[in-house]
Amino acid sequence: MTVEFPLYDRTRLTPGIVHIGLGNFHRAHMAVYLDDLFNLGLGQDWAILGAGVRAPDAAMRAALLAQDCLSTVITLDPAGKTCRRVGSMIGFLPVEPGNASLIAAMSRPEIRIVSLTVTEGGYFVNPATGAFDPAAPEIVADAQTPATPQTAFGAIVAALRARRAAGIAAFTVLSCDNLPGNGHVTRAAVEGLARLSDPALADWIGAQVAFPNGMVDRITPATGPRERAMAAAFGVDDPVPVTCEPFRQWVVEDHFPTGRPPLDRVGVTFSDAVHAYEMMKIRILNGGHAIIAYPAGLMDIEFVHEAMAHPLISALLDRVERQEVIPHVPPVPDTDIGAYYDLIRRRFSNPEVADTTRRLCLDGSNRQPKFILPAIRDGLAAGGAAPGLALVSALWCRYCTGISDSGAAIAPNDPNWHRLQPLARAAQHDPGLWLAQPEIYGDLAAHPGFAADFARWLTMLRDHATTETLRRYLA
Repeated sequence: MTVEFPLYDRTRLTPGIVHIGLGNFHRAHMAVYLDDLFNLGLGQDWAILGAGVRAPDAAMRAALLAQDCLSTVITLDPAGKTCRRVGSMIGFLPVEPGNASLIAAMSRPEIRIVSLTVTEGGYFVNPATGAFDPAAPEIVADAQTPATPQTAFGAIVAALRARRAAGIAAFTVLSCDNLPGNGHVTRAAVEGLARLSDPALADWIGAQVAFPNGMVDRITPATGPRERAMAAAFGVDDPVPVTCEPFRQWVVEDHFPTGRPPLDRVGVTFSDAVHAYEMMKIRILNGGHAIIAYPAGLMDIEFVHEAMAHPLISALLDRVERQEVIPHVPPVPDTDIGAYYDLIRRRFSNPEVADTTRRLCLDGSNRQPKFILPAIRDGLAAGGAAPGLALVSALWCRYCTGISDSGAAIAPNDPNWHRLQPLARAAQHDPGLWLAQPEIYGDLAAHPGFAADFARWLTMLRDHATTETLRRYLA
């Protein structure tokens, strides 16, 4: 079993990007695209400086610095695994309170892009309004101490302040997180935070800083003993290897005033229609994850490919996608949406990925409002109903009780689990209690058709469990 190494001289790379959030997705996505580019001898002044703003990021920093910032990326192709050492990152900044090293690095003129993967829930969005939340405690704290911020956005604002004072052009801020309109959301967070302490700086950011929208896609399971054993089988001793599916996609607006690497040479699509690609992916893939994950979690099915092999779960996915999701996905340039859905089914069914249903069930309080509820609203607005998606939301509620159909305990799996679990248990006898979460459901709770469907399914799940409920829905 061979391992591919960079074909370029890493000592000749110079940094052009600071990336905040060195999780598995970034190291299997942006870092790989840049590695491919550098292998062509192109764009070698766009290497990555890694960064983090949370205490756990220090462990990742230590692990990567110990191996010269090389990441092990194992591609889980059913035809055979491949392993490469990705060398596009050349440093990892200290993780420290106040983020002085991060701010100093982003203030350097050669840094022309600051990119982020801080998770869908890391943008301080009020779920009820969809807008930036200036009252979030971390944001309030950064506004009070702008010179020593604790959040990524506070550090970005501080670096932009320093660049403005020094007469250095602003960098582009590039979100690589999986949320609708990620550029718009990032702009709202950066400008919104700046406005709390320095309105003139916020105006300058609004005029000078680009926040391109982008759609990103690659399934990257969490790293555990299985993934470390895979690396060892390739002869690589790496405590933080990344595994991923063969498929990857990146669509981004071409709005980079201070330049960008020529990533179109390695498969990145630059397009003004990012919103169309994004909606297709979020509704069909991310929504699809929720459709299969919650029934699988309640039925004690551990892996995603096993869920896809279950006839009831597979049929649930098919019916909900074809009847309630895909009809409301607008056309996408050069894309057959039916063929895209077939591709998604194949990706979910890849046994080599061994993605867990628990990972897909994580953080439903943040993901449901982004991936499921908009499709429900579209169906209702079109004059129809959304019984299958109402069932998906009821399955999420039932999952949050913390007990599977077999009576097995479901460990906490949401940042708001302490609030959700007692509410979910109470809702088993009064479904309206669950819908009365305005920060999640908004006005959907008042829609009589949706509320009735939700209550019917939740009661059925309580009385007849998941398997029988799926049978009745499919019948």
